[in-house]
Amino acid sequence: MEEIKQAILEFAETSKKTKFYFKDIQKAVNKVDPDAKSRIIKKACTALINEEKLIYFSTGSSTMYGLKG
Repeated sequence: MEEIKQAILEFAETSKKTKFYFKDIQKAVNKVDPDAKSRIIKKACTALINEEKLIYFSTGSSTMYGLKG
């Protein structure tokens, strides 16, 4: 789980966008760990939100994640 969280943070910090979809995060994590399932990646995202490193952004029709700060 820590490796996945680290991959998510690296993707978020190096991304040109400020907000990104879950599928973008999933692609980035799968480059590092091809066996990572979407459920585990989603749990890692939730853990990073609880640690206040990521933010959750929803417009009602689409849900995105962003780097806090």
